[in-house]
Amino acid sequence: MAKHWWILVAGIIIGLLSAGLILVASQPPRGAAILLRPPPSPAPVVVHVTGAVHEPGVYTLPANGHVEDAIQAAGGMTTEAERDLVNLAEPLQDGLQISVPREGQQSSESITTTTGKTEKEESNGEESASPTISHPININTATQSELESLPGIGPVTAQKIIAYRQENEFKIVEDIQKVSGIGPVTFEKIKDLISVGTSSQ
Repeated sequence: MAKHWWILVAGIIIGLLSAGLILVASQPPRGAAILLRPPPSPAPVVVHVTGAVHEPGVYTLPANGHVEDAIQAAGGMTTEAERDLVNLAEPLQDGLQISVPREGQQSSESITTTTGKTEKEESNGEESASPTISHPININTATQSELESLPGIGPVTAQKIIAYRQENEFKIVEDIQKVSGIGPVTFEKIKDLISVGTSSQ
């Protein structure tokens, strides 16, 4: 008789524990849910594309874009564009003006910064009017600025010309093609503007 009584008590206890576990498991989780939001996207930039492009104008582009993206938005370069004078990999900045130079323009004219000055003017710290340069110029004695006045000759190529002539005198105008970066196309543009004798200035 006592044995049956203990079995009954044990059954009741097991039943209560089971009911308690079910009750706890069925309780909804406490506390407010945490909503994870993605980080804010950077604001787009507005740039002004001018020069030798098919559709010059003001364009709104992603903040992580590059000059190439802006030129593509403007319909791409025209056939008269000096493609090699544009740094397509330069990151975009809000308010940037991108001017794609045409044949005969200087590389320093390709990108205008938010200050309104060209990159070359900013590096000098001031704006200055370029003196009038007469052609043809003597490539054996021409200054950096005189060389840069030639179509397709930027600051880097002008420095290469000066470095080359320190070791080798230009005998004929065709010798300028021995300078790295000056090929037949560029030579055709400048051959009538250069000499190896006395400058006409």
